[in-house]
Amino acid sequence: MKEAAFYERRADGTVQCHLCPHQCVIADGHHGRCRVRTNRGGTLYSDVYGLVTSVAMDPIEKKPLYHFHPGSSILSLGTRGCNFACEFCQNWSISQADAGTSPLPSKMAVQAARREGSIGIAYTYNEPLIWFEYVLETAKLAREAGLVNVLVSNGYVSREPFEELLPYVDAMNLDIKAIRPEFYKRLCHGTLEPVLASARAAARRTHLEITNLVIPGHNDTDEEFEELGRWAAGELGPHIPAHLSAYFPRYRLKAPPTPVETLERAQDILSKHLHYVYLGNCLSERGAATRCHGCGAVLIARSGYSVQAVGLRGSACATCGEENYIVA
Repeated sequence: MKEAAFYERRADGTVQCHLCPHQCVIADGHHGRCRVRTNRGGTLYSDVYGLVTSVAMDPIEKKPLYHFHPGSSILSLGTRGCNFACEFCQNWSISQADAGTSPLPSKMAVQAARREGSIGIAYTYNEPLIWFEYVLETAKLAREAGLVNVLVSNGYVSREPFEELLPYVDAMNLDIKAIRPEFYKRLCHGTLEPVLASARAAARRTHLEITNLVIPGHNDTDEEFEELGRWAAGELGPHIPAHLSAYFPRYRLKAPPTPVETLERAQDILSKHLHYVYLGNCLSERGAATRCHGCGAVLIARSGYSVQAVGLRGSACATCGEENYIVA
């Protein structure tokens, strides 16, 4: 337990948390919407500081990041809680339930990453931004040790804490769950604009890839895919890799699993605007290779998590010389 950053005490004994756009006003003995930041006697504490639910060495592609150190492995950490309450959550057992935790001090996390030959540390599985104090401390130590930091996030964070953390983030995968505000209000119990603002900020400061979980009947129309592709290309840049992921019913929402055909249709539409659009959590005959957006040559071949760089010279295409924005 550690005193939280970004809050203010109020005269009536409540505190107001400023970490995310919810701006929760929290009474003594209660927690905010994330369920892990609690008012104790007029002081706001992080209940999950230094506590993890999950630790694993993962392929970097699992984050997913396809243009950042392809083929490498990264120590991945998560805790519990989330500042969204998505009806369709794919990790609800740690984000929406009181999952068991174990202590992992920041120094030990960095030591473990170095011992395992990891390129760095990924803060993932649940929403890492509600773990702000631990993530920031660990990221600083990891940077000092020559390791990279990866953030896998919903992007629902206030500007000031995000700006404080971004200098220590080497790569980020940010979920844009839909491009329409009503989706966020109805199914995530949050708002869209702060997420888009975080995506814009991240694109200016670090390596960014985005993910869209495609849910039948909720965000899978051609018009929405067109809007998402147009927005991402215009606001983030056409070089930003996008991952379209299949949904499976695992929490409250009972929509059917996403057909592969829907993902392929979405890929076709987004590819009119973005150079690199990948399919995830599904089996598609299209594969997951990275191709040069200039000449179409295969740059990175993938079969599952087996990855081989076959056509790169630095971050450029070995065939035509086109820059393809890959951090190797």
